Amino acid sequence: MAKVAYYPGCALEGSGGPYDKSTRVLVKELGLEMENLEDYNCCGAMEVKNIHPMLQTYMSARNLAIASKLQGCDTVMAPCNGCYRNLKQTEYECATSEETMKTVQDLAAKSGDPVYEGDVRTLHALEWFMEELGTDGIKNRVKKSLNGLKIANYYGCMYTRPRQIFPEKDQGPGSESSYAPHFMDDLLLAAGAVNVDFPLKTACCGGAHTLSDSDTSTQLVLNILQAAEDAGAEVIATECPTCHSGLEMHQIRAETEFGIKTNVKVIYFTQLLGLAMGLSARKVGIPDNVSDSMDLLAAKGIL
Repeated sequence: MAKVAYYPGCALEGSGGPYDKSTRVLVKELGLEMENLEDYNCCGAMEVKNIHPMLQTYMSARNLAIASKLQGCDTVMAPCNGCYRNLKQTEYECATSEETMKTVQDLAAKSGDPVYEGDVRTLHALEWFMEELGTDGIKNRVKKSLNGLKIANYYGCMYTRPRQIFPEKDQGPGSESSYAPHFMDDLLLAAGAVNVDFPLKTACCGGAHTLSDSDTSTQLVLNILQAAEDAGAEVIATECPTCHSGLEMHQIRAETEFGIKTNVKVIYFTQLLGLAMGLSARKVGIPDNVSDSMDLLAAKGIL
């Protein structure tokens, strides 16, 4: 199994702490190998491109270059959709534009940073688990089945868009689909869950508008929560810290501001897989979530 450089980005060291915690213990339990990306910087998130798009590209390229040149890794694993998308965008832009590659390399030379040469790839955590273990590898490691827990798998909007920057997707059997993503469904099914037919898998949660227009964000989240409940889901599984935080916080806001209550729980997919591997709720950070799922998981016999 190949060693990857782990890029937690900004969110997993803050609001996405349970995602970081569960990812680290799950990786260890699964016998995979990753090392922290040293001296990394923000990928540029959503704000920097409004100042200058090339600055965002360079910030992401610097992270990729550190992994390759200083740590000898040809793969960066990013669990956050925003980070994953920005790193993939940088790969695409540098591979398709000589001018962009030259600018990125000139900036690196001027700043004394390692130079990006297009020799490293980015994988989302979902893709890494599927590539290294697949569903059989997960199924063979299950110690405590998810016992038919009904799950709506929510991928968010950045995991598959824009489609042109993900050339490895939509390549037929075994590849991820940008139109109907299924890797999270596949992994959790292997762990004993039941995936419900959820129509808003890649709908936007309004994360970018949370501060500027909270009402719009709350309504977008409410659409997702209600669609999941209508589909019969007990849990929404997430694979992005921004989406996860948005679902949790706007679920509360929908009730307090608009009087609309939903009961579906929000849990990171790494937490669910960790439970299936026999790890305790505390080790995977279930009590650290805002969405309190302890009673549900206990009632299902998962804890």
